[in-house]
Amino acid sequence: MKNKVNIDIPEELAGVGKLEPFEGSFTKLKKGWMEEKTVPPPNKAKMPHSNKMCESLREAIIKSNPKDGMTVSFHHHLRGGDNLICESIKILAELGIKDITLAASSLTTAHDPILPYFKDGTITQIYASGIRGELGRAIAEGVLPKPFVIHSHGGRVRSVHTGKIKIDLAILAASASDIEGNATGAHGKSAFGSMGYAAIDSWYAKQVIVVTDNIVDYPCVPQSITQNYIDYVVKVDSIGDPSKIAGGTTRITKAPMDLQIARLAAEVIERSGELKEGFSFQVGAGGASLAVAKYIRKIMKKRAIKGSFLLGGVTSYGVDMLNEGLFSSIFDVQSFDAAVSSSLMENPYHIEIPAGLYANPFNCGCMTNKLDIVVLGALEIDTNFNVNVITGSEGYVRGASGGHSDTASGATLTVVVCPSFRGRIPIVKKKVHTIVTPGESIDVLVTERGICVNPQRPELKANLEAAGIKVKDIEALANEVEGITGLAKPIETTDRIVGIVEYRDGTVIDVIRQVKE
Repeated sequence: MKNKVNIDIPEELAGVGKLEPFEGSFTKLKKGWMEEKTVPPPNKAKMPHSNKMCESLREAIIKSNPKDGMTVSFHHHLRGGDNLICESIKILAELGIKDITLAASSLTTAHDPILPYFKDGTITQIYASGIRGELGRAIAEGVLPKPFVIHSHGGRVRSVHTGKIKIDLAILAASASDIEGNATGAHGKSAFGSMGYAAIDSWYAKQVIVVTDNIVDYPCVPQSITQNYIDYVVKVDSIGDPSKIAGGTTRITKAPMDLQIARLAAEVIERSGELKEGFSFQVGAGGASLAVAKYIRKIMKKRAIKGSFLLGGVTSYGVDMLNEGLFSSIFDVQSFDAAVSSSLMENPYHIEIPAGLYANPFNCGCMTNKLDIVVLGALEIDTNFNVNVITGSEGYVRGASGGHSDTASGATLTVVVCPSFRGRIPIVKKKVHTIVTPGESIDVLVTERGICVNPQRPELKANLEAAGIKVKDIEALANEVEGITGLAKPIETTDRIVGIVEYRDGTVIDVIRQVKE
């Protein structure tokens, strides 16, 4: 089958099942969301005055009755500082559990130590929004017997609601918990902020273990996760290192070229007509994307503009803008900086939200549908404005879908910022290796060599040109880049499909084929 972005999609794929081709950003929803099946969360109960506390993580995992073929889920709020996934998988492997589906909300280089468990049959499939490091290289080379699935943050919630991901055991890190499992990430020595991605796991998993390094008096407040969903609680010495949350893609860039791109993007936003009283705003992960907030902050102060809300992954920059009265509120699904946790704890207008409220397209209050402006990064973008944020120049998986397609689809103005090339590798090109976000959702591209507007937005182009901003044709920019870098060497792959990329509505927008070693 050919999908809307001209990618061949098989009708069925062993290990995944029947596939539905991508037809457009809102085509499936327009057809009728009432037909989208849903499954109920499991029934569970505890006897009166029973004790949920376990002496160790191993004891809690044994009590959860692990078995071959199970699906185990985790959240990634600790990002590069997470200790829990590696320790949990090690215990499951020692217990002899095989054929595990790993359904972490995202995987980082901190999880490279679990690679041996890919090779020995402990883990056979992955569902995640992102995969990096040695894990990303290995799965692109075909280490897993079953295809991995990349989904957006909103798409993950949808997959759990529909039963596509059936979580047997959720193991959730918390920086504070009481003995009943009321838990938060907002305070404690390992505070990491919002637990927005963990909420769906706590509601739908057959068994839920909360792991913390900080047991507090009952009740734990605030309650990001509530006791009625929790089976066991474990106290450990450390859940991880929150100082490693802010790293790489979650730090504002200091690179001169990236700052130049960010400044240009802020100017584009200012002249677009969308930067006005009461606007809502999000910046995605990526140094240049985050830097745009710095320039928008200056513009808002200069023009005395107050926005309505900030959304998504939240940095200390966003908190500063809230405290300065530049925005009325923050809706926080993930904290990109451990320092954000104190604001979440103290400010009632810094509001923690679950991933379903943030980005699941199948509900009546999806926050991304209320976005006015979003700024996003890219590993590649092509002349049809399709964006790749998953595979690198060698074809290895090294990025995250995250909320990219979620926010791009809902925002009134979607701005992509990236250099036109990195080293000798073209970023703006004729065709990207893997499509994650379709070009129909992207409004403008900002690079150091030019600003390109999607032909679907002629009024935006007119606004920018009227403000004196020169707009370049994206085909001309791609040709210019190719003249500098030369033609990109094709990535050599086999015919074997090792992974699929789901769009947020569950349709398949692209496939990932095995990279030749």
